[in-house]
Amino acid sequence: MKAVLLSGLLSISAVFAYADPLPSWQDAESKARIIDFVRSVTDPQGMDYVTPADRIAVFDNDGTLWAEQPVYFQLIFAMDRLSEMAEADPTILSSPVLEAAAKRDVQAIAEGGHDALIKVINASHSGTSVDAFQVAVEEWLNTAQHPETGLNYDAMTYQPMVELLRYLRDEGFRTYIVSGGGLHFMRVFAEEAYGIPPEQVLGTYSASTYETLDGKPAIVKSPGIAFIDDKEGKPINIERTIGRRPIFAAGNSDGDFAMLEWTTAGDGPRLGVLIHHTDAAREWAYDRESPIGKLVDGLDKGPDMGWVIVDMAEDWKRVYTGSD
Repeated sequence: MKAVLLSGLLSISAVFAYADPLPSWQDAESKARIIDFVRSVTDPQGMDYVTPADRIAVFDNDGTLWAEQPVYFQLIFAMDRLSEMAEADPTILSSPVLEAAAKRDVQAIAEGGHDALIKVINASHSGTSVDAFQVAVEEWLNTAQHPETGLNYDAMTYQPMVELLRYLRDEGFRTYIVSGGGLHFMRVFAEEAYGIPPEQVLGTYSASTYETLDGKPAIVKSPGIAFIDDKEGKPINIERTIGRRPIFAAGNSDGDFAMLEWTTAGDGPRLGVLIHHTDAAREWAYDRESPIGKLVDGLDKGPDMGWVIVDMAEDWKRVYTGSD
């Protein structure tokens, strides 16, 4: 009898383990609150039921879906691309800032502030068709490796967040990226890495023109930024592009604060999730003083707004998709 009972308990445990939608999350409060929310809005008999059309979930990318240290990965791409371009045409390095970028001198770019960053982006991103630019991004992702982890950059996506995206879609949500990163940059890898198609990626975008290149019509990236998808720009872009206020939003920095605030201020059940980088052993620990991914308002105000503050060190069993 005891053997039969034990066998039954083991079978039940196996079923629950298999059915766990978030296996890389610790069985703690953060995971429980997320699952409870999803169950409440997808139960047709429940008071908090939300129709599938309104199950919109939005996610920041840098620091939320993949890593962002020591600098945003797109800046590393820009420096690598500029260095490669300069080998073919050294005259492209027309300023000290661009010379520093080609040498991958992040400190010099940081000291130059916003203007220096724009110069680097303009030089490395503009003057080419969107198609050619995205081919360059894909080639870079296939070969470039992070200087500290040795992983390809798209292997540094967060396994717990990939599971969360999948779980939400399984429960009838539509998942979107809403990030300060470049629109055309993120669209290259978002579908393979996260299961999010290009049309559901919102990001910063440059000016562009419609031209004929080599006898074929093309969209050409021009110098200058047409829209910055960060801070208050995020809810503006969501409203403009998606046309529905999300009921679920996830971010990791004060650049995401407005998106989470606007999402959770709507009527009905809503949830905001902040990823707090606390894991110096497996990743990086940073928040209030960090020049990348600074997190102050979210820590101070988020709990009172009912947001889930995910402690990476305590809440995640695993960090990267590309390593154990």
